[in-house]
Amino acid sequence: MAGILEEALRDRSQEGEAAVALVGSALNDDEREFVEHRCVQIGTRAVSGSPLLGLAGLCLGHAARRFGCLGDEALALAESSAARAEADPTDVDGRALDGFDDIRSFLHLR
Repeated sequence: MAGILEEALRDRSQEGEAAVALVGSALNDDEREFVEHRCVQIGTRAVSGSPLLGLAGLCLGHAARRFGCLGDEALALAESSAARAEADPTDVDGRALDGFDDIRSFLHLR
């Protein structure tokens, strides 16, 4: 999976394959830290306007639902991605907002 994500960060034509890998990991991988690491990697390194930015936030919402917690770095990314999506949906798409809503709900945050 790491290779797919790295390739997508270099070549936007690979974003579809990376999206499938990221969602698959968020929904099926048993290692919370691994899922979070991949989401944070994508969420901090993808270029503005990449659909992977919003998807990383959504996947963090899936992780919060599945594991009942998130690390500080993942939580900070989810919050900042949602703020970016709210400010400019051409920068980060609305899936980041959906993911942060899930995080607030499943982690009982305000």
